[in-house]
Amino acid sequence: MHCMTATPSFAEGCAPVGIGWRHPHYAELLERQPALDFLEVHSENFFAPGGAALAVLEQGRAHYPISLHGVGLSLGSAVGLDPWHLDRLAWLVERIDPVRVSDHASFARAPYGGSADASTVHASDLLPLPFTDEALSVLCTHVQQVQDRLKRRFMVENLSAYLSWCEPAGAQVWEEPAFLAALAQRTGCALLVDVNNIYVNALNARLRGALEDPLTACRRWLDAIPAACVGELHLAGHCEVDDVHGHIVIDDHGSRVAEPVWSLYRYALERFGPVPTLIEWDTDVPALDVLLAEAQRARAIGVPSATPAQVSA
Repeated sequence: MHCMTATPSFAEGCAPVGIGWRHPHYAELLERQPALDFLEVHSENFFAPGGAALAVLEQGRAHYPISLHGVGLSLGSAVGLDPWHLDRLAWLVERIDPVRVSDHASFARAPYGGSADASTVHASDLLPLPFTDEALSVLCTHVQQVQDRLKRRFMVENLSAYLSWCEPAGAQVWEEPAFLAALAQRTGCALLVDVNNIYVNALNARLRGALEDPLTACRRWLDAIPAACVGELHLAGHCEVDDVHGHIVIDDHGSRVAEPVWSLYRYALERFGPVPTLIEWDTDVPALDVLLAEAQRARAIGVPSATPAQVSA
């Protein structure tokens, strides 16, 4: 059993807030031990059975609860889960005893070669699923397999998607929130709702000709998710890219949370209650104090009955 000597205690009813703990801040965070409710790390960075990375994570675990967030399980791949990946995740979960474990509603693994003995390749990206009954069945099977192996409830995150599927005529296609809600209902898993991903997808839909206002579309998305299913919220920055290939909005985790996303975060807390909330920042990682300021803003929004002055601080 780990002893967390510096776990902060905040007002009852507040949404717990953490930050993504990335390599540039390993030493400084351990030295300063700022007031945070949890730290999130990418699971795959700590799969090695020893070494400096795991030692640092165990030091962090002595002071904070840890949330393990994966990017490589490929839960929606029809070829099945990678046994090695699941083995390493199970080992890490047992060693760290995280407060939450999560990955994405996506796929990255597929057969290469087209034959029965074809090798499996990994796309090194989070590719979207078709929201069909068949894809839901595959996803449910794999999420249940993960939960059975880890012996705990798992969380699945909605994706920022830059392509969509053309389904055969007559195929039933779910709306994304209904698809995810069905996953949670059938498997008992929790949902990790990434608010920035929802907004990025709404902006890109608008660029493709959708008539609905992006914020209205996002609130409708959040309204369709049962509150009891939501285990964590993610907040991050995004950017717009305009080049020879066209204009697109990218969930790059490389800037402060945008004002419309803060607005949606307030709405999400009203819908779901004081859900643990993470500030993600993975590219162009700034000074630690910048992340802590973003975390403080999330905390202020999550205070029950917060005044406008508190929220804008």
